Amino acid sequence: MATRRIANSERTVLEKDDNGPEEKSDIAPAVPKDVIYKLLGFTLAMVVLPIGSYFATVNTVFNGNASYAGGLAAVLANVVLIWYIIVAMNEDQSDRMETKKDK
Repeated sequence: MATRRIANSERTVLEKDDNGPEEKSDIAPAVPKDVIYKLLGFTLAMVVLPIGSYFATVNTVFNGNASYAGGLAAVLANVVLIWYIIVAMNEDQSDRMETKKDK
């Protein structure tokens, strides 16, 4: 049979006084703001450019041919994707160059 432990001298977790050394917490964001802005810009371009080009060209340029307008939208989506990859690679290379200069 289990017995209950009675210990009046022991403190519970809520009663403990953990007044250790106060350290300032680091509240800086893990990702820099410029990276978030780039990501949001490319996300917006990935949505707006293909859809906008489809609706802008389906009746004006391609005279109602949805296949050509959809193909153009797919090409523009790939252009935005490749453009994002190039920008990300250049940013990564510039970060590496800065760390080499600091050493």
